[in-house]
Amino acid sequence: MRPSSTALACSILRAIRAWPRGRRIASRGKPTTHVPQVKTIKREKLAFDDPEALMALCGSNNSRLKLVERTAGAQVNLRGNEITIEGDDVSTETAKSALEQLYDLALSGRALTSDDVVRAVKLVQGEPGAAGVLQTIFGDTILTPRSGRPIAPKGAAQKQYVDLVRANDIVFAVGPAGTGKTYLAVALAVRALLDKQVRRIILTRPALEAGEKLGFLPGTLEEKIDPYLRPLYDALHDMLEAERLERHLADGTIEIAPLAFMRGRTLGGSFVILDEAQNTSPEQMKMFLTRMGFDSKLCITGDITQTDLPRGQRSGLRDALELVDDIRGIGRVTFTDVDVVRHPLVAALIRAYDHRDRARSEARDAQSPGRAEGSGSDGISS
Repeated sequence: MRPSSTALACSILRAIRAWPRGRRIASRGKPTTHVPQVKTIKREKLAFDDPEALMALCGSNNSRLKLVERTAGAQVNLRGNEITIEGDDVSTETAKSALEQLYDLALSGRALTSDDVVRAVKLVQGEPGAAGVLQTIFGDTILTPRSGRPIAPKGAAQKQYVDLVRANDIVFAVGPAGTGKTYLAVALAVRALLDKQVRRIILTRPALEAGEKLGFLPGTLEEKIDPYLRPLYDALHDMLEAERLERHLADGTIEIAPLAFMRGRTLGGSFVILDEAQNTSPEQMKMFLTRMGFDSKLCITGDITQTDLPRGQRSGLRDALELVDDIRGIGRVTFTDVDVVRHPLVAALIRAYDHRDRARSEARDAQSPGRAEGSGSDGISS
């Protein structure tokens, strides 16, 4: 006999009343207690005595405080000479540490930029509780041009790079464009020349884009290859007065030449930088590395994901990196998109390209499983 609708309704009502309050049905049918979480808000107040340093810290219309707020994830407010920070424990401590260390840098006379502020917060986030980390990195001035800001590392990877160049005779710096690999190398080379640690600077890169087609380009050989070496000239112009640079170029103290010009030479007493090394063949890389003489340093920079070599040809940079791991006196640093010091969109674009290239590489490997083992390919054309 089927129960009446009234009896059924009463049964459902009794079941609802009997169900324990505060419980809900979990995904597996087991009752669980729902406890609302209360977010703890921490508040810190900082007082600063020097008005000029405080102004440098805050920026125009408190623009730099807003950058700290956005990057750290805590609310930052200025009133008089006091800054109040509110947020969860981690974000509040991050903002507090970054502001205190940036203020100390401003007190020491360092000119702060918006980029410095954002990088400072990210450095503190990466090394929580590390006091003085900003002074260790930002305060390691390599060179102070007569016109311009002091040249110093802008992040942990750049600081590691600078330390490796100082401690080793050969250093490989690998990573995406915009991470300061070449610029810092040139600054270190100029510093070594000014300190008389070396007698000359040699800057070189493969003019691969020109290849064997230089002949039909107008002008002398120097005029034909100049566009491929222009980034190196630009870096030097930032660091040396025009007259001094022209004098050094004229007397051979500073030499900028394509890689092919290095063959048969012994580079002693020199700071030698090979830029765009991913565009060398293994034979060219071997030729370059074996040019090294006494009292010299070699700095090799490149990005193995941006090679212009013909498809299927192995990069000399990738080849060398596999050979030098266990050799003392050779350092290596790897940069990522996190270390990009250009516009923030550059880092975003690098991540997008890397994601797409990985997806394409995985798709190719899935179509031909034996390709990676049988052909000796690197996954990315190099």
